[in-house]
Amino acid sequence: MTPDPNSDRRSERARRAILDAAFDLVSRKGFAKVTIEAIAAQAGVGKPTIYRWWRSKGAVVLEAMNEELGDDFAFPDTGDIAADLTTQITAVSQRLITGRISEAFKGVMGEAQNDPALMKAFRETILEPSIAECRARLAAAVAAGQLRSDVPTDVMVDLFYAPIHYRHFLGFGDDAVRRSAELVQDVLLGLKPRPEAG
Repeated sequence: MTPDPNSDRRSERARRAILDAAFDLVSRKGFAKVTIEAIAAQAGVGKPTIYRWWRSKGAVVLEAMNEELGDDFAFPDTGDIAADLTTQITAVSQRLITGRISEAFKGVMGEAQNDPALMKAFRETILEPSIAECRARLAAAVAAGQLRSDVPTDVMVDLFYAPIHYRHFLGFGDDAVRRSAELVQDVLLGLKPRPEAG
């Protein structure tokens, strides 16, 4: 039997419709109120089509979130670590805390606490690439003498980004966005190279 030449195109259209529907519904209604049935209905597909490609609602929403983010969190490198961190952390705060992606992010994170496969996928597709890029930028700043060399870059990442997630999940989002630049400056005070003892 000759394969239908339009089957791949139809599959991609269905996949795109599902991801768009999942992201739209979760953004408007919140993760907990959205069902696979609702996603299927809005996308114009059957539930079996969704389950053929994804094992759970969380997996669908994670992929939709990944596509929505794209390379929005790429780390700039102007040579000024304070400016680069302020730019990047402000962008992260705005998108994750007050942007349309906020509900998807919180929903996937909550679901992942009881779904090891979803947590693994979340770490591999969103967290780890961002952390690696941030560590590389921080390492360059250490090499340039802009940051202390005795603090591991993993610890620096935690110092800069943990407050964003803390405020996000406790509902203090707007304040976290407003304080992005201030946060960077406060943390950098402790990470400036210490003068050598004379």
